[in-house]
Amino acid sequence: MASRTSRHGFWSSRWAFILAVTGSAVGLGNIWKFPYIAGENGGGAFVLVYLLCVFAIGLPIMMSEILLGRRGRRNPITTMALIGEEEAGTPAWQYAGMIGVLAGALILSFYSVIAGWSLAYVFKMASGAFNNVSASGAGDIFNDLKADWEVLVAWHTAFMALTVGVVARGVERGLEAAVRILMPVLVLLLIGLAFYSADVGNFGAAAKFLFNFDFSRLTLEGVLIALGHAFFTLSIGMGAIMAYGAYLPAQTSIAKTSVAVVIADTFIALLAGMVIFPLVFGFDLDPGSGPGLIFQTLPIAFGQMPGGLIFGTLFFLLLTFAAWTSSISLMEPAVAWVIEKYDQTRSAAAFWIGLVIWYVGLGAVFSFNLWKDKTAWKGTVFDNLDHVASNLMLPIGGLVITLFAGWVMSPNATSLELNMASRTGYRVWRFAARYVAPIGVLFILLKSNGWLEVIEKALFGA
Repeated sequence: MASRTSRHGFWSSRWAFILAVTGSAVGLGNIWKFPYIAGENGGGAFVLVYLLCVFAIGLPIMMSEILLGRRGRRNPITTMALIGEEEAGTPAWQYAGMIGVLAGALILSFYSVIAGWSLAYVFKMASGAFNNVSASGAGDIFNDLKADWEVLVAWHTAFMALTVGVVARGVERGLEAAVRILMPVLVLLLIGLAFYSADVGNFGAAAKFLFNFDFSRLTLEGVLIALGHAFFTLSIGMGAIMAYGAYLPAQTSIAKTSVAVVIADTFIALLAGMVIFPLVFGFDLDPGSGPGLIFQTLPIAFGQMPGGLIFGTLFFLLLTFAAWTSSISLMEPAVAWVIEKYDQTRSAAAFWIGLVIWYVGLGAVFSFNLWKDKTAWKGTVFDNLDHVASNLMLPIGGLVITLFAGWVMSPNATSLELNMASRTGYRVWRFAARYVAPIGVLFILLKSNGWLEVIEKALFGA
């Protein structure tokens, strides 16, 4: 097979790629979900199980996506068609790429709406809207924002414009330039906010909540939660990692860069916990997760603490940056496909893909106001978009990718692309990609759709 080259350019270095993939992996879930589920399920014990799940399941799939992307040097759909033809004699594997690209676009359609809330809160916090606010007052501000569809559309539009603006500029001048600025700023903001939270909040209670090894609170349910988060946190199954892998220089070690991303992603998630929970415990607030924690609980603390206006504004700026680095990776696979399939300019492709995603996102916007009472299947339009993309398409996409890399591609092809110095290391990856990761993702698919409980009842009774 002749080596291919990417028409979109390449990352300038291994570190640029690590920043980009870490930026893709680090999103709102790292900040509002991981610290809480860690604390609720045994702290350090949960983190230990989570890391085992990441290295056994998340890492092999991430390496599989990167090796496929670099081998194909095309968008995920074309890459899977090309390699499928080479390795299995059929381009039908392109449908695995389609699942990922479509999942990424669907996720961005509602992710942009939530990111728009973060952007709105940067300005709300800076304006002093939360000074000495009560719990009910903070709730009213959040509910008023969600109820005003015109304002939500404006913030959704603004965030999509930021995303399109970066992707339209290409790999070197857009994606890489953005992450080279945003990721260091994000980490510096996190470190600064962590020191501030430790000073004004209850650092001891937060550290105990997050890091105390309490195996008595780590149940089987907690292990399954760790397994699920290990998969969903790394941006696998949505085409982003494969698309980014297409721009990775040939001499760069896939294994080393993937391990670096896993470590960075986990470090940032734990650091986010040390920003949030000293404030939660220091101001006697209710520890929770999700939008309620970020948009209703924390503003109460920021409104009461010295310098809260400044640090609260910086916190929501941090949240926006985390969402922004994720959103550009969600959009890139679809844009790359349009460029290659229809020979469009990058600016035109980014505009049209952005417009389609923005339009689908209107359904998510209206789920909180005009259409909030219109529910079907899993709930509102927002709920259904989330369920289809996150609970069905991502696990299915991840499962097919790891099965393809582990079972369809020849050992010669995968070892050549991974180019691992250690033969033992390659054997460990191949075993994980063939057996461990598929079983783990199958459990995630069954668990996230409620099918695991159905099987359990069928086998063991109610």
